[in-house]
This record gives sequence, structure tokens and C-alpha cells, in this order.
Amino acid sequence: MKPTTIRLIASDLDGTLLRPDKSIATVTRTALRQAADSGAVVVAATGRQTGSLPPELLDCAVSHLVGANGAIGIDLVTGEVLFEAALSAATVAAIGSFFAENLPDARLSASREQGSYYVIEPGYLELVQAREKLPAGFLRPGSREEIVAQDTLKMSIRHPTLTGEQMRDALYASGLTGFHATTSGAPFLEIGGAGVTKATGVARLCAHLGVSAESVLAFGDAGNDAELIAWAGWGVAMGNATAELQAIADQVTATNIDNGVARVVEEFLNERRIRGSQR
Repeated sequence: MKPTTIRLIASDLDGTLLRPDKSIATVTRTALRQAADSGAVVVAATGRQTGSLPPELLDCAVSHLVGANGAIGIDLVTGEVLFEAALSAATVAAIGSFFAENLPDARLSASREQGSYYVIEPGYLELVQAREKLPAGFLRPGSREEIVAQDTLKMSIRHPTLTGEQMRDALYASGLTGFHATTSGAPFLEIGGAGVTKATGVARLCAHLGVSAESVLAFGDAGNDAELIAWAGWGVAMGNATAELQAIADQVTATNIDNGVARVVEEFLNERRIRGSQR
């Protein structure tokens, strides 16, 4: 049954809020602004971090970021960092050793300074696809030694022939612990701290704002959205989402090309289910 009241909207970006060209449709911007005007908190719940956010987000009334797949929460209006959950340097080093020994063609990167940029090792940049449209300076050359020397919010690992899912399965089969590995439909593996997901990140933000899980409307399209879609009061899978995500969602909407987020937000607005947060 649909929640009677929605106080927070948490949306994934790539494959969900963003169209394939990484733009945001006017109808989606309008729907989210209307939701914010009705009192809802609008949140970007994404694998992205501060250094790679689309500038159009502020035009959508997005006020908070749950980034790095739940590892960091930021008030985008004030710039305040609300929480962080890092992957330890020891675990980063163990993961680096696994790939060096078992999948030596893999190339590693790790976020720095609360996600403002990534340190990448030689060969990583050559595996980045033009369609990803990363900002200039977001990927900064470094060495594997630099990558494994510090805690990080998130690692991203690419391979010339293996998918993120194949790398994920190999890493889990190794017996290593202390991390959470996931995929987002992008051509790389994403690794954060143990137990850190978009669901735990949005839950931490909700605790800060005084919002219950039952009053959260969430959108996603890929494996890294699964925990959030299952946790939220109303979890919506995009029409272009994986079959696994659609199977656990409360609702399947249109694709990101056909403005699936806007359609559901408009539906909830028309039903007067979106209202202000109460602390």
C-alpha cells in the first residue's frame, strides 16, 4: 500500500534522474521543485560524489547528497558534511593485493577529499568511456602505492574485459572482508566500507532530519540501488532498471528517457501525498 505521506524523495542519478546524455529533463526539474515547494526534502542518492555532480541538480531543488553509495552525507545548501563512513586503508591495500595477484589487468582508483576527485593509477584513464562525461580534473594521475595508502570513501576498479559483476564475484570469492562491493550499470566495480549502502546512508540522513523510512520515496535502476529500494516506504524501479531491481520494487515506472521519475512524483503530488517534514 502506498504511504499516505512522503516527506523525502531519494533518487539515484545515472540511469534514473539523468537521461542517457547526462541531462535532466525540464519536466523532471519542475516535478522535483514542486515536491520541494510542497515541503519534501529532495536527495540525490548516488555513487557519485561532490566532484562529479551535475550542476543542474540545484535547479531541481536537490538539497542533500547521499554520495559514494551511502558513504557520505552532505547538506548541499550549507556545504556541511553530515556523516562519513570510510573504507580503511588496510582493506584498500588488501583489495589492491588481490587484484595485483589475481586480476593484474585491473586498474584501481580511490576518492579523495570527500569525493572532490579521484586518484587513478596508470592505465585507468584509458578504460574510461567518453559517454561518462567526467569533469576536467576529476581523475588525477597517481600510483597504486598512493591509492592504497589512505582511507577512502570509495574505490572504483576497471578491467579491459571483465564486467563489474565479474570482478565483484571474484573479490567476494577470495574470502576478503571489511568491504561492500556493488555495481551501478557503469563499466566498473564500486567498493565502499562494510555494510555501507545507499539505504544506510539515506537512513542516517533521515535520522538527522527526523524522517521515517515509511515516508521515503526512492528511485533507482541498478544493483547499488537494491537496498534503498527495499528499505524505503515506496521503492520505485525505472523501466530501464535491472530485472532484479524491478522484482523487489513497489512500483515500476517509465524509463529515464521517458521521464519515469517525474511521472511518479507528479502522481504523488496529484494525490496530495507529498508534505513537509516534521522534526
